[in-house]
Amino acid sequence: MTSLTDAATEADALARDAADPLAAFRDEFLIPPHGDGQQVYLCGNSLGLQPRATRQALLDELDDWSRLAVEAHFRGKHPWMPYHAEVREHLAEVVGAQLLEVVAMNSLSVNLHLMMASFYRPTRERCGILIEKNPFPSDRHAVDSQIRFHGFDPASALIEVESDEAGGTISASAIERAIDAHGARTALVLLPGVQYRTGQVFDLKAITRLAHAKGCMVGFDLAHSVGNVPVDLHDSGCDFAVWCSYKYLNSGPGAVAGCFVHERHARANLPRFAGWWGHDQATRFAMGPEFSPTPGADGWQLSNPPILALAPLRVSLEIFHRAGMSALRKKSIALTGYLESLISEHLADVIDIATPREPARRGCQLSLRVKGGREAGRALFAHLETHGIIGDWREPDTIRIAPTPLYNRHIDCLHLVRGVRDWLAPQPA
Repeated sequence: MTSLTDAATEADALARDAADPLAAFRDEFLIPPHGDGQQVYLCGNSLGLQPRATRQALLDELDDWSRLAVEAHFRGKHPWMPYHAEVREHLAEVVGAQLLEVVAMNSLSVNLHLMMASFYRPTRERCGILIEKNPFPSDRHAVDSQIRFHGFDPASALIEVESDEAGGTISASAIERAIDAHGARTALVLLPGVQYRTGQVFDLKAITRLAHAKGCMVGFDLAHSVGNVPVDLHDSGCDFAVWCSYKYLNSGPGAVAGCFVHERHARANLPRFAGWWGHDQATRFAMGPEFSPTPGADGWQLSNPPILALAPLRVSLEIFHRAGMSALRKKSIALTGYLESLISEHLADVIDIATPREPARRGCQLSLRVKGGREAGRALFAHLETHGIIGDWREPDTIRIAPTPLYNRHIDCLHLVRGVRDWLAPQPA
């Protein structure tokens, strides 16, 4: 067994980083300081780091506002009127969609409600929404409130898929059994692309196929998926998906979110909560009383685009375009696999990994549970934070760590594991 303090161990990590074809992208991000150096920031699953170019992008919009005022809608460096279209191509690349299937708008939970207004159409015989047990609270609240809004009781209409694997993950067979058992009474299957607590990746295409075969609509919350793993939304066949942009998409706290609507619904006469900016742009400024939706995801927009929120997303998506999701995924598998191997070799007596071991069933994130329980877990988390090693805590007992391929390195993973071993070391009397 090699030692964590062994020069060869550090040399190996540095050699891996030197051979990384994406290494230069780290310099495009602002790494928070710690002491005389930088944090070991492993929390991109919660809030992505700021790209260096974001500040200037925001200043450009402020300058256009100051110089051009309303005319910046048409004559700015990035004209505001079609601004949301500027992010469309690269956004479609990241999520594997056609151009008319994606739009950046609102926040994730707002988009989820807008999508359920169209795709959750319950009847007395088919009123259920199938979700995973213990989803992110926003999804649970949204689903519960939609069921109640339509006059049904969540006690019977909210269907939960229980975890059936060690660590709290859910097998593909458990999902299949749930859809088979409850599909006839389920109006909507709504699952995550990556489960926020365990880091488990779900097979979107397989879930969609099973649910559609039972006559259910299918939507996905991709908050922890977009920018993390390839999602191939068009090919998945799902009806809709929603996501936020402040995690792996590095667009800042409370960043503008995204939405996907499959092309087969692009011109469908679906019920929706309508707004002026969703009106067909060819006749939008005729200011008529009748709503004629723009084909595709754009037709679900409510208000004109938030320019100061879209500018950081435009910057980040341009970075993703240059890096490429395929290359990022390749590095992610290597980086998270390296961290897993270090933990298995040096920390197996201290830490359990809740996240699936198979690379295809996880993204960047590893969910770590300290064997000493919550008190020990909180103590370790505080120790790491004090030493500039940043992950995040999720109750009751999980430290989430996400080596993010745009700006994290193998040496960061090694520093984390050394930080845990230092916490375990006996303190001098």
